Amino acid sequence: MMTWEELESRCMACQNCPLAETRTNVVFGVGSRQADVLFIGEGPGEQEDLQGEPFVGPAGKLLDVMLEVIDLDRTKVYIANIVKCRPPRNRDPLNLEQDACIGYLRAQTALIRPKIIVCLGRIAAMRIIDKDFRITRQHGQWFDRAGVSMMALYHPSALLRDPAKRPDTFLDLKSLQAKIREVCPDSFVTKR
Repeated sequence: MMTWEELESRCMACQNCPLAETRTNVVFGVGSRQADVLFIGEGPGEQEDLQGEPFVGPAGKLLDVMLEVIDLDRTKVYIANIVKCRPPRNRDPLNLEQDACIGYLRAQTALIRPKIIVCLGRIAAMRIIDKDFRITRQHGQWFDRAGVSMMALYHPSALLRDPAKRPDTFLDLKSLQAKIREVCPDSFVTKR
């Protein structure tokens, strides 16, 4: 297995798909590398590409608020994306781009060994939980994959576009908080 340093170095030099030609920065990931909870988005947006960190634009600010609601912050979780480079005009990452990049996320996941994975949005849920995942019907539902508890939340950018989804998301966050207490009772994640 690669070390974090080897993995990050390899990812930063990646030229596996056309996104490498238009990126400003590779957006590797951020947070605790010993986290019990891994959040996975679809890909970086404009601010993320400029700063080299996931979820730092308006959606990232909302994600920070969402984490705070359940006594979490970026130091207690790890946040990554399916693709590490920004798709042009923030379009959904193509399957070819996801396929070129998914190995990096798998390696990050193997190094972290999270107990809980939270997919942020439809694209991540379709790649990680089930290719036929329907975010409007299945958000907040729990799935077990190889002993890891998984769920999907609406992507924070979807909540910015449609605030009517926020009450459902609050309930999903409370479900996540309960799952963390159940699955990670001794984790620093749940300590106040």
